[in-house]
Amino acid sequence: MQWRSIVVGLVLLRLSLSCFVWLAFGLGPSVSWGFNFPLGFNLGKLELLFRDGKAPSLRSSSWSRIHGHRYEETETICTRVEEESPKGSYLSFFDGNRDEYERRYGSFPETLRVKMKDMAKEMFYFGYDNYMKYAFPEDELNPIDCEGRGPDVSNPSNININDVLGNYSLTLIDTLDTLLVLGNVTEFHRAVKLVIDTVSFDKDSTVQVFEANIRILGGLISAHILLTDPKHPFGKVGFEGYDNELLHLAHDLAVRLLPAFENTTTGIPYPRVNLKTGVPPDSINETCTAGAGSLLVEFGILSRLIGDSTFEWVARRAVRALWNLRSNETGLLGNVVNIQTGQWVSKQSGLGAGMDSFYEYLLKSYLLFGEKEDYRMFQSAYESIQNHLRRGRESCNEGEGDPPLYVNVNMFSGEIMNTWIDSLQAFFPGLQVLNGDVDNAICLHAFYYAIWKRFGALPERYNWQLQAPDVLFYPLRPELVESTYLLYQATKNPFYLHVGMDILQSLEKNAKVRCGYATLHHVVDKSKEDRMESFFLSETCKYLYLLFDEDNPLHKSDNKYIFTTEGHVVPVDQRFRDKQWDDPFPCTEGALTNPYTRPAPTNTSNCNRIPEERRYTLPLKSVCMRHIDHMVGLF
Repeated sequence: MQWRSIVVGLVLLRLSLSCFVWLAFGLGPSVSWGFNFPLGFNLGKLELLFRDGKAPSLRSSSWSRIHGHRYEETETICTRVEEESPKGSYLSFFDGNRDEYERRYGSFPETLRVKMKDMAKEMFYFGYDNYMKYAFPEDELNPIDCEGRGPDVSNPSNININDVLGNYSLTLIDTLDTLLVLGNVTEFHRAVKLVIDTVSFDKDSTVQVFEANIRILGGLISAHILLTDPKHPFGKVGFEGYDNELLHLAHDLAVRLLPAFENTTTGIPYPRVNLKTGVPPDSINETCTAGAGSLLVEFGILSRLIGDSTFEWVARRAVRALWNLRSNETGLLGNVVNIQTGQWVSKQSGLGAGMDSFYEYLLKSYLLFGEKEDYRMFQSAYESIQNHLRRGRESCNEGEGDPPLYVNVNMFSGEIMNTWIDSLQAFFPGLQVLNGDVDNAICLHAFYYAIWKRFGALPERYNWQLQAPDVLFYPLRPELVESTYLLYQATKNPFYLHVGMDILQSLEKNAKVRCGYATLHHVVDKSKEDRMESFFLSETCKYLYLLFDEDNPLHKSDNKYIFTTEGHVVPVDQRFRDKQWDDPFPCTEGALTNPYTRPAPTNTSNCNRIPEERRYTLPLKSVCMRHIDHMVGLF
């Protein structure tokens, strides 16, 4: 009888082991053991090994023809894995059908939200207070040496510094409206008075028109509107004796930028001007699409505030000139153009550096000014982007192939030009939210967040084929935080609070130094550069704070508003839709061939655009999130 018991025991053990292997490797959808790597064996993947030469459509389901066998053999299928798997795996016995993604991201306690809000506020004030203590009135703070930084007068060719720093207290002006977002009216008043008393643009500084526009002109206009318009979300925050000085400063600066639009045969502006003397004699005739085509919001608001059409007219003329140079075949624009000949110097078309805010301002100009021309251009551009830049499967949450990704292509042929994307492209999910395309926004954002999880920062360029950074620095850019904030406002999904917390904690751990937060020179070894750009306070800290501040006046106000590309708060107001002049350069229909006829959006919430049946616990199904993590080399 004893030998029979032994045999029965062995049989039961064998059955138990077989059942365990079957659950873990056959039916469980990429079961994880609690570490950061899933077991990659399942029936869906086994089927791929025995397919009879069935290749996916390169244009619709994979990122590029450059993909080798590594990608083709790991063609994770979001729908197929779930359809061929049971509703749960053995893990469901231990955690109520919730996998590791749901456990991590499925909820966010209120006490933790308040803690993160306070942490974001402390981050801002640590940078701001040290700027005011050690750097003001200079443009930026060197947070490691606790010193101020201005233009590099000894090396005029150092455009990395001189394009941005004009010896005009850049960080203070760029940060004015952030003080109000954080509720500090007293410091806002003090900062405004300091700007009025100390800032002058009568300086021998050669600056980039684009940077001076979005950081300085935008900061002044936003602060002026907040001071003088009691309808804005922060209420009456004006002070006695304010006599439109910020608006006068903005006007003075804009007049000094106007020479960039002179003596150019296309109407596309020169990239740089000297604030005293105009366009430098040795100025180049090349500029990027974003630099020349992202002036309309600030210039347009200024024109409508002072009743002078000049500024909006030159900015709109530049946009139209660029638009008319797009490819007749693809509808795409290039990256760098000659302002005299109209010839494209760089034919690369993408969503990142050199092009990003051009698309952003087409939509935001429409929202502000109500010009249908702007919306038709945006929708036509968006359609071309979807047709020629977007790679991967049609839907992020289902179907076969790689997750959707936007690549860099030749503007004329649509062929892929390289295998990298840059961190500035992380703004695009936020723009997609404003356009109502929340599904695509969710997916692209998840890709950039996966890169952040891997490195604790976004490398300036990331090679999606090599799964490695091409350019390793991270200057504390705000684009991923901005998209995270807008996606949270659109979905209220706690996943995005976790994303914000990860970003906040990474910055505290990797970028905080003695007097502020420093640029990461290398996202892998976390070495640093002694620079804290103004957009860290103007945008990165602002969006992090707003993400966690549910009760902020911006979220409670009945009035509409947008953020400029530098994160400045601007109300959507009827007075910006009323012009005091006739357009001297009206749009002709020929400038808008193949207009996209989708109805223009109203200023209503996009929060309900995702069908009820597709509102998962997470914004993406866990298996799709796991796939994206895998595609950036997380495991």
